[in-house]
Amino acid sequence: MTSQTHFAQAAVAAPHFAASEAGQAILAQGGNAIEAMVAMAATIAVVYPHMNGIGGDGFWLIREPGGKIHAIEACGPAGAKATLQAYHAKGYDKVPVRGADAAATVAGAIGGWRTALDIAAALGGKIPLGDLLHDAIGRARNGYPVSESESRYPAKLTPDLLAAPNFAATFFPDGKPMAKGALKQMPRLADTLDQLVRAGLDDFYRGDVGREMANELERYGTPIVRADLEKYRTALRKPLEAKLPGVTLYNFPPPTQGLASLLILGIAAQLGLREPGSFGHMHGLVEATKRANAIRDRVVADFDHLKDDPQAYLNETVFKAEAAKIKMDRAAAWPLRDGEGDTIWMGAIDGNGMAVSYIQSIFWDWGSGVTLANTGILWQNRAAGFSLDPKSINAIAPGKRPYHTLNPPLAVFNDGRVMSYGTMGGDPQPQIQAQLFTRYLMGQSVAEALAAPRFVWSKALGQNDPTLKIEPEFDSDVATALGQAGHDVETVNNKDGFGHAGMLVKNPKDGAVEAGHDPRADGGALGL
Repeated sequence: MTSQTHFAQAAVAAPHFAASEAGQAILAQGGNAIEAMVAMAATIAVVYPHMNGIGGDGFWLIREPGGKIHAIEACGPAGAKATLQAYHAKGYDKVPVRGADAAATVAGAIGGWRTALDIAAALGGKIPLGDLLHDAIGRARNGYPVSESESRYPAKLTPDLLAAPNFAATFFPDGKPMAKGALKQMPRLADTLDQLVRAGLDDFYRGDVGREMANELERYGTPIVRADLEKYRTALRKPLEAKLPGVTLYNFPPPTQGLASLLILGIAAQLGLREPGSFGHMHGLVEATKRANAIRDRVVADFDHLKDDPQAYLNETVFKAEAAKIKMDRAAAWPLRDGEGDTIWMGAIDGNGMAVSYIQSIFWDWGSGVTLANTGILWQNRAAGFSLDPKSINAIAPGKRPYHTLNPPLAVFNDGRVMSYGTMGGDPQPQIQAQLFTRYLMGQSVAEALAAPRFVWSKALGQNDPTLKIEPEFDSDVATALGQAGHDVETVNNKDGFGHAGMLVKNPKDGAVEAGHDPRADGGALGL
């Protein structure tokens, strides 16, 4: 992958080189940023199956050149049989993360592609669907080399995942994980994508593909029935917005944790952070995250079941009040939410200035493990975001959307620069986003901000206790200072655990785009 970071007019960024190539090809064909993103979404669904797929969900933020923001919610609700009683009757005290009972929510990603392409068409997009999915179909049918990231993930495999319907047969055809560079073919998935080209994306829910999926989902005992697929529709939402000095930030409303991402940056803006990578910078972001997550956990739920308006928390009064509770020399206790997550974030900005921030996921690595033999689709385990406590704001119920870690950010600076950025990483996504954005704000280049060592405060990465996990390259003096301030610091060597992030910034003066994707992943940025 090229190391170039500056492009004359347009660029894309993705965690796999094949997705970047697919997006660049559509831009070169005259496609806009939305069309490029659909091509990228299709390709990455094939070549990065451990992180995402068309059996998962997606969220879009699209900024038109004139400034209008579109927010597409493409997350599916729980199936008709996903009741508290059903899970309790099976002896569960929480929603399982693997197997048929984990595959409990409708996959919304394809619906999001369709809605995004409707917007693209209204803005002049004319690239045929067959062209957009051509690269993905070819790679699925002819085979793609297993990426380094995918080859790392067999270490996380568990008996319940391997026992999920058709999982091992589909992804380990010789009875063992495939090595990096080995050619993997997905002929059933290629047929499914080809059918969607011929019949239209709506076929995924209300046509032949939908019928095949429903038959298998019911046969395997998941809570999803065909009617759940037939009635599924995406939703257009008003994005959350936070105005900070010199910039307006956008993110997605509930059921995503976009509120937390904006709160962290709003609170951090009140702390006077100046030096990237310093003790003050890292400590301030950790403490701002604690304050933000406390609010998130009270507020975020299904959009139709909200008790509070999340936008009401995104103002200077709240930011100042939360910042005042932070001690800049001492760590506070943290009300942590559990949760792993593996996802992909991708960005695109075209020559006209249209910007897209998109995130697509099956939640945990390999999702539920349930793989539909007739269509080649691996189903998500997003239902793990539900609670089985009837008093919880996220209690599972048919037709209800689960809590989502996914959240795609955008930023518009007062000087006209437009930024699309984001990351994978499950629950810690807001923390990773905040490190990227504040580093750029403090003067680092896109490449520098992406490459810099990160922290993640969570129970993830195989640990049982909430610790402040840092990468091995993290400044040792800063790590020592964090420990002395009361943070439980732990060095973890895990390329995937600290996010695969990307960032693109378009300059209004000359139209050039500075773009990059994470050196921790298998991709990069390409453009025109």
